[in-house]
Amino acid sequence: MNEPWYERSFREDYLLVYKHRDGKGAEREVRAMSEWLKLPEGARVLDLCCGSGRHSLVLDKLGYNVTGVDLSETLLQEAKKSDPIGAIRWLQGDMRKVPAEGPFDAVFNLFTSFGYFEDDAENEKALHEIERLLRPGGSYLIDFLNPAYVKANLVPHSVREEGATKIDERRSVEDRYVVKRIRIRDAQAEERSYEERVKLYELADFRAMLARTGLRIDRVYGGYGGEAYDEATSQRLILLGTKGEAEL
Repeated sequence: MNEPWYERSFREDYLLVYKHRDGKGAEREVRAMSEWLKLPEGARVLDLCCGSGRHSLVLDKLGYNVTGVDLSETLLQEAKKSDPIGAIRWLQGDMRKVPAEGPFDAVFNLFTSFGYFEDDAENEKALHEIERLLRPGGSYLIDFLNPAYVKANLVPHSVREEGATKIDERRSVEDRYVVKRIRIRDAQAEERSYEERVKLYELADFRAMLARTGLRIDRVYGGYGGEAYDEATSQRLILLGTKGEAEL
């Protein structure tokens, strides 16, 4: 049986493909977004789908009590290398059934770490997990792509090199997914290929899913600078909300 794309892709080659996503960029993004939530020092924070930990490390630097959860053992091992004193609690697990107990003061889901599953109900499970893990009145932040912007600005094909390694990336929109097909070739290994698929959820889709949870949408931003969300032009779709009564 074939592995789901998100199990195969988030391994050693992922670290190479996304090497340009550095800690400085993460710090700018997380500092900006954390200010919106106005969390007190020492707040219990969950970084859901933490990857190699670059956002979790910034949250720790800001003085929060951080737990990072990711499915990829490879990425978690990389995260632990950057946290030699063990300041952050790292857990391996699926976002649909998080191996942690709350309550957390806030849950962050960053860098388009949503929409990985074919079935809408499976993606919605992650939202129910966020609800379960938050204390009453606790905050969540989902940093997602803006589908209209992706469709209008998609770069169909690009090739770049990391040292002696050639990375060939082809991007397309297929049905309700943005799809990236990656080929990697270096002098020592055979060609490897990967596929990433993210479902293009609109704001209306999130509203519908969140209405079936106990999570409320309080604000919607279109970028890390706090810009108002514009469905046609915003680069990001960033949802901020709290655990409370669902929206009407």
